[in-house]
Amino acid sequence: MEIEVLGQKDTRSGFGEGLAELGRTNPNVVALCADLIGSLKMDAFKNENPNRFFQVGIAEANMIGLAAGMTIGGKIPYTGTFANFSTGRVYDQIRQSVAYSGKNVKICASHAGLTLGEDGATHQILEDIGMMRMLPNMTVVVPADFNQTKQATIAIAAHQGPVYLRFGRPVMPIFVKADATFTIGKADVLQEGTDVTIIACGHLVWKSIEAIKILAALGISVELINMHTIKPLDEEAIIKSISKTGCVVTAEEHMRHGGLGDAVAQVLSRQLPTPQEYVAVNDSFGESGTPMELMTKYGIDTVHVVEAVKNVLSRKG
Repeated sequence: MEIEVLGQKDTRSGFGEGLAELGRTNPNVVALCADLIGSLKMDAFKNENPNRFFQVGIAEANMIGLAAGMTIGGKIPYTGTFANFSTGRVYDQIRQSVAYSGKNVKICASHAGLTLGEDGATHQILEDIGMMRMLPNMTVVVPADFNQTKQATIAIAAHQGPVYLRFGRPVMPIFVKADATFTIGKADVLQEGTDVTIIACGHLVWKSIEAIKILAALGISVELINMHTIKPLDEEAIIKSISKTGCVVTAEEHMRHGGLGDAVAQVLSRQLPTPQEYVAVNDSFGESGTPMELMTKYGIDTVHVVEAVKNVLSRKG
């Protein structure tokens, strides 16, 4: 099955469009930003809803506290800044003021992972999925392209409770249809196959699609799952697919520790022990460079997905 490319756009623009649409349809949605309106594409919401937009400045901890308080009055706050500042800088505030009491805050994090690019290691957080999925009450969503980010942004408004929504900076191909249904906790099977399962999230879904074409030429049949929700994880989809293929590669723009790969491994260790290979950053900080250069250097590009598939197939019984 050929996966159609519908255009190219960055996922952060999907967030901006989804937020703008919510501004027009849901009067309870408010937005807070920590001095990065343009980077988070929050301009349209701000311009159309000036009384529902709050520029807090470079004060991320204060932003989380404000957002938690707004939920008490029935508002649905969306906070916006880079992923590093959305999590690492304010983990205590998220844990104590949001997750502990199940506040209905939507923590929206752009420029995640290595593909933030030239800003370098201090801004390229690779631990955030693990940090957020360990918090009780927290839902973790990592959409794959522009359309899915827009859909997820809109969908999480209807979800009661805290959400971490992670997206990125670079322009990437669009392959999720604009009218697709986004369901929290329900994975999307993009292609069925029989030899190996690839479970990916975020930008690595596209890299996996590229890898599938190379693998098909080698006669390898791949089942590809877009696991856009890391928590709650679609365990049924994982078990169903791997029961058929007998091995799995997980692919993510995140540290090997604590992310999608570990979430899948936990499921398999309990229910279906299976050969697994990780495509993820191996216990390392990043550095400055272009997004694609960094993906190659740190082992999370198309070639590394192909190699991981070959490796896991060699271990398959």
